[in-house]
Amino acid sequence: MPVERPRWSVVIPAFNEEARLPPYLEEVVTFLAGRGEAWEVIVVDDGSADGTAAVVRAAAGRYPGVRLLRLPANRGKGAAVRAGMLAAHGDFRLFADADGATPIGEVKRLEAAFADGADVVIGSRALADPAVCVRARRHRRWAGRVFNAVVRGAGLRRVADSQCGFKAFRGPCAETLFAALETRGFGFDVELLLRAGGHGYRVAEVAVNWTDRPGGKAGVLRHGPAMLWQILRARRRLGRA
Repeated sequence: MPVERPRWSVVIPAFNEEARLPPYLEEVVTFLAGRGEAWEVIVVDDGSADGTAAVVRAAAGRYPGVRLLRLPANRGKGAAVRAGMLAAHGDFRLFADADGATPIGEVKRLEAAFADGADVVIGSRALADPAVCVRARRHRRWAGRVFNAVVRGAGLRRVADSQCGFKAFRGPCAETLFAALETRGFGFDVELLLRAGGHGYRVAEVAVNWTDRPGGKAGVLRHGPAMLWQILRARRRLGRA
């Protein structure tokens, strides 16, 4: 009997997330299972040294739609998301951060943009919308504004928030973009969006609810310089393409 193609694939990159992942994974599964459509959740363990893999295996034992993809070593968020997206089969493919900063129910906002013809829909913490609430610490807001100004200078002038970890793609677009993705680290979002523009894909940005969670892996001081370097390298590569 043929397996039904998933309507939605949700890819969750995870590095040492045994504490933060379980409640969000349960939230994602409950949401998808209640929609009456085929679905899959792929958790990509990016070389974790804790019990992340055990947490996912336990969930997969309860829910056949959950599967674990393990990378042999820590390769970076971009590499983890790429691996998950290329392993996915859904008509629509979302990647979401393991901390659950964006509730999975925000998928409905993204679906409205797909219904309007978008190929890629990105969640945004920067767009003004009275229907959503963004809770972030002051230094995160400041750093986000600075980073987004740099991103606009790199060529993404119509994107207000390139780094929100809640982005969705039509299946064929995901396959094209992620197959070509080279940035392994936290700056991979910018390369993705630059490539989407180069392919002429219609990109829509949608305001989403978002809450800053403690224990984040990306730090402004720790990873900011590396992210900027990754963006500049991607800009040069694509400029030569």
